[in-house]
Amino acid sequence: MTRVVVIRHHDIDSAGFIGDAFAARGAELDVHLVPGAPLPALDGAGHVVVLGAASSVNDPDDWIAAELDWLRHADAAGVPVLGICFGAQAICAALGGRVEAMARKEIGWTMIETADPDVIPAGPWLEFHGDRCLLPPQAAVLARTGAGVQAFRLGRHLAVQFHPELDGPQLKRWLDAGGREDAELLGLDPDQFLADTIREEPAARQRADRLVAAALRVWPGPS
Repeated sequence: MTRVVVIRHHDIDSAGFIGDAFAARGAELDVHLVPGAPLPALDGAGHVVVLGAASSVNDPDDWIAAELDWLRHADAAGVPVLGICFGAQAICAALGGRVEAMARKEIGWTMIETADPDVIPAGPWLEFHGDRCLLPPQAAVLARTGAGVQAFRLGRHLAVQFHPELDGPQLKRWLDAGGREDAELLGLDPDQFLADTIREEPAARQRADRLVAAALRVWPGPS
């Protein structure tokens, strides 16, 4: 059974549809809350999933520096990482790129321009972020919007700026934890955003499953 290490950064978060897609393929999810616990050993890990965070990769916190070092170790060990939102930015920052704050946050359901729809479907995908990646030269852009890079490949790693894992209940937890104000500042109706997310769940689950299938096909774990 493949061990998939999942790093989450808040107790209200979960791997959601992405975790379900790995589990449906026989993977065992090994979930860790960081900060709050040491980063796990990578021995025997087939893949890593790093989820989003309320923090910025640029924040001067010890746990962020430790996580970037841990990602460099995963890279050196040949363990593929799927980075989501903060996780994508962490891959970028750990492996030679930079992350910067956006002038305007990107929140809501968005269609993206994809260079490889077999790996990254055009969506729509749920966005909820205020930073963006400035990629190192060796990265390959897979998708973008006018706001910046939405997906990229870097070595054995796949990174997406959007949230393929998210369902309605998890979005509600985010909105209740302060995200409602973020959405309203952009002119979004949080209740409509939530209703749209609940309605989109069946298709979002299929897109997440397709993304994991592509990740496993294109970026298999260590042999």
